Amino acid sequence: MRQIAGVFAQLEKARLESKLKAAWDRKRATGAKVEGRKSHQELRPEVVAEARRLRRARPKGGQRSLRDVAAELARLGYLNEAGKPQGVEAVRRMCAPG
Repeated sequence: MRQIAGVFAQLEKARLESKLKAAWDRKRATGAKVEGRKSHQELRPEVVAEARRLRRARPKGGQRSLRDVAAELARLGYLNEAGKPQGVEAVRRMCAPG
C-alpha cells in the first residue's frame, strides 16, 4: 500500500514540476524576471536615483566615494531594511550601469 502511495506522489510531483516549468518558460519568454531577489531598482527606485545623483562627478571635487554616498543616503533617511546605513557594496550595485 505504501509503495502505491509513493508512486502516486512521484507522479503528482512530476506533473506539478512540468506545470511550473511551463509557466516559468512562458513568463521568461515575455522578458519578465522569474526567479531571484528583486533588485534595488525594482524595490526602491528613488534610492537608486538619489545614489546615482550623489555619485555623479561634480565640477569641483570630482566623484564622491561610495562611503560618502552611503553616509549621505543615511543622512537623507534612506536606510536599508535593517534600519542601518546602506553598505558600500549595495551603493556600488545601485550606481552600476544597467
